[in-house]
Parts: sequence; structure tokens; C-alpha cells
Amino acid sequence: MTRREFLPETLRGVGLMALSGLIGTFAVRRSSAGTVWQIDPEKCVACKVCATACVLTPSAVKVMHEYRACGYCKLCFAYFVDQRTDDTTGAENQRCPTDAIRRSFVEDPYYQYVIDEPKCIGCGICVKGCKAFGNGSLIMQIRHDRCVGCNECAIANKCPANALVRVPADQPYILRRSE
Repeated sequence: MTRREFLPETLRGVGLMALSGLIGTFAVRRSSAGTVWQIDPEKCVACKVCATACVLTPSAVKVMHEYRACGYCKLCFAYFVDQRTDDTTGAENQRCPTDAIRRSFVEDPYYQYVIDEPKCIGCGICVKGCKAFGNGSLIMQIRHDRCVGCNECAIANKCPANALVRVPADQPYILRRSE
């Protein structure tokens, strides 16, 4: 191959690579059109990555309470640490680092637990306690009114359980499967 042949062939090769890259980019965008990122509660291990890996501060991930599954327990391990000082229910024994869970008395022995979303940082500490010692009625979910819709979700890239999946945008929340 001569020099005169080399330059046009090189430019043609570069052009073809650029064109294939452009087509690939549009293909990825098209395949993700109409879908959103969400956390599969069956795979989530509440590892705290959601609180730190999200591009937003605080994270777009929040704890969601599935009230239909909750036992409304007096001693909720999503709310209280499992090893309580003097076995009391005082504030010093609460699990949430930001006090994002509100507890209110319903009737003896039942209490209602509500997530205060503005305070929730998506660390999943309460979810881990609920799964380990309770019925798993607390789950992590991406709030789409806060999410900026990254095409390549930073949390999905770091999730050790591969719990982030794309779901149809018209059904953006995944609840636990009924047992």
C-alpha cells in the first residue's frame, strides 16, 4: 500500500468506527427508552451503596414501607437496634442514623412506622434490620421524582448484589413478591 492509498483508507476506517459508535449509542438509548432504573427487593442486600453511589445528595433511593406486610410490632427491628441498652425502647436504641422513621402508637401492642422521606438518606440500615429480624416490609426503592435518569446508573455500577434493574416506566416500582 502506498502513502496515497494509506491516508484515504485510514480516514475511511476512522469514519466507519465513528459511525458504528454513533449507531451503538443510539441503540443503547433506544433499548432503554420507556424504562427506568429500580431496585429489586428480592435481590437487595441493604449494603449502604445506594446512599453513597448516587449522583444526588441525598440519594434518590429512599426506604419504602409495604404496610400490607407489616406486623405493626411493638418491638420493630427496623426501628430499634437488636442489642438495646438495658432492653429499653428509648431514643438511644433507634437504628436509623437520621431519625427518618416515625413511630406512633395505634393500640396495644401495635405501633405504626412511617418513613420521613426528606430525612431518609437511603442507607438501608432499617431495611437490613427488618429483613434479618422481621418480615421484610421495608424495601429500598428509587424515587423517580428525584432521580435524574442517568442512562448508566452510578448505583447500578457499584451494587454488589446486581439488584438494580430496568423496569417499564409505566410500572416503575417493584414490590416484594407475595409468599
